[in-house]
Amino acid sequence: MFQALRIRDFRWMWIGGSISSLGSWLLTLAVPAHIYAVTGSLAKTGLTLAAAYLPLLLLGPVAGALADRWDRRRLMITASLAQAAAVATMLLALAPGRYWICYAALAAESSGAALFAPASQARTPAMVGTGTMLTSANALNALRDGVVRLVGGPLGGILLAAVGIRALICADALSYLVGAGAGLMTSRLPGGQHDRTGGGVRSVGRDLRAGLSILASSPAARALLPVTVIFLAANASLSAVLIPFGIQRLGGSRPTGFLLAALGVGFLLGAPALRLLLDRWPTRSLLAATLAASAASYWLLWHAFSLAAALPAAAAVGLSGSMSLVIPQAAVQRVIPGAALGRISAVFLTGEAAATLAGAITGPLLAQSLGMTGLAAAASLATLAAAVLALALVPAPPQALLRQPDMALTATATRTSGAAVQPRQSGLPHRHRQPEEPRAEGGHRNMVQP
Repeated sequence: MFQALRIRDFRWMWIGGSISSLGSWLLTLAVPAHIYAVTGSLAKTGLTLAAAYLPLLLLGPVAGALADRWDRRRLMITASLAQAAAVATMLLALAPGRYWICYAALAAESSGAALFAPASQARTPAMVGTGTMLTSANALNALRDGVVRLVGGPLGGILLAAVGIRALICADALSYLVGAGAGLMTSRLPGGQHDRTGGGVRSVGRDLRAGLSILASSPAARALLPVTVIFLAANASLSAVLIPFGIQRLGGSRPTGFLLAALGVGFLLGAPALRLLLDRWPTRSLLAATLAASAASYWLLWHAFSLAAALPAAAAVGLSGSMSLVIPQAAVQRVIPGAALGRISAVFLTGEAAATLAGAITGPLLAQSLGMTGLAAAASLATLAAAVLALALVPAPPQALLRQPDMALTATATRTSGAAVQPRQSGLPHRHRQPEEPRAEGGHRNMVQP
């Protein structure tokens, strides 16, 4: 699972991302708690969620176009520095009557994340290739997410009580600076992505249209998008009522804390499971299996009436859920050409943000009308529907497992924002091919002419 860390550039990117992610999670509880303490309003506290998600929805597609148009290394470093500055402005919100600055800072920080995420996802296969090293890289990212989820939120709550919100804000800003420094340590790879900063709004619009054309021409990516959106909407609807469920059903905040810890443990277990299964099972079969497992885990968790029954179900939710998130991402990284991967990744990230926000809003409403178990039944059925869609729509082997060579655009196509190109296929399933050596960012071993 740790093989990708042998690659220097990925190792620096992973370390920087881990530190900045941990810094962000330290404020996950602290900022809403501060807003509530200052205003006493649940509505104003809830606006922190909107401030965090709206930039992802509004900027997502444009951010993907910029990730394919600009140098991704430079874009990631700039985004990290901007996030550090945005978080630092929260210090101004600690004065009485200035809590609104938190909303602006959260929106700016989220805007930086909208720029950073597609560039990071597109740059990973450029660093590690599209073979088994990519599986290792995605498993390591899942491991990082599990550790951060397990440690970041509770640690932020403890530090908030111990040292106050000012220290946490400074720690988060510093974490972004460390992330930018780690980005500076990565290489400017020869033959890398061409930085096309000119052209204005029209060129970005052409890039977006070309990206949608590439998405439409990829059966796997086209099928994985609705499957991912349905799963995340169902998951978010249950996540929105998880805390009330733990307090009401399991008996208070302490059992709820154990429940959240079990979810984090499940995320951790998802990393080695991905490393073991991702290159051995067809994409559609593995995704359908993990989605079905998620549906069953939801049902078991929301029908648990004791902590002993809830903890293993929560761990299963984390395990199957983390795999259901990474499997589509890895498939998209393998079937989409590197020159368009930023735009396609941004489409998925935007869909994920929309689904998460919609689920967070509708979950409590459905829980009030249907009850907790009724909501769990609805979410489980929706997730099962996503599993059926995965089986029905995602291409069957060997197409789903072919490691397609990266596709490149000719110089003319690049200047006109990159029309889609049909790949040549090797005819060999991915698992029988040798791992690919790391390649220069944006470079391609197999050049396919349109």
